[in-house]
Amino acid sequence: MSQKSVLIVDDSSSFRTVVKLSLMKAGYEVVEAVDGQDAVTKLDGKKFHCIVCDVNMPRMDGITFVKHMKTTNYKFIPVVMLTTESQESKKEEGRAAGVRAWLTKPFQPALLVDTIGKLCV
Repeated sequence: MSQKSVLIVDDSSSFRTVVKLSLMKAGYEVVEAVDGQDAVTKLDGKKFHCIVCDVNMPRMDGITFVKHMKTTNYKFIPVVMLTTESQESKKEEGRAAGVRAWLTKPFQPALLVDTIGKLCV
């Protein structure tokens, strides 16, 4: 089986590192983006099996990124929002944009890995 790849989109480098280490330990290949705009540039033909994205970021927030992504060849890639946002209205906005799962920070690495494992089929 080939290694599955995950795109992490978060403006916190320390947080990206924690997520990256958790996913790499579980056998995933990881690509990092510093915000939604940077993530758009990473959608350059590389195959991703899942995207983990924060909501609040400079330049392009996570929900705007997901809306953009869903208009591209990447529209079927599952997105997990990993964010401090927990309001039902934000979750609804995310679901409407195409987000498949919503986890809040601080998070349990095992839960993130399990969630991605269920979505990356």
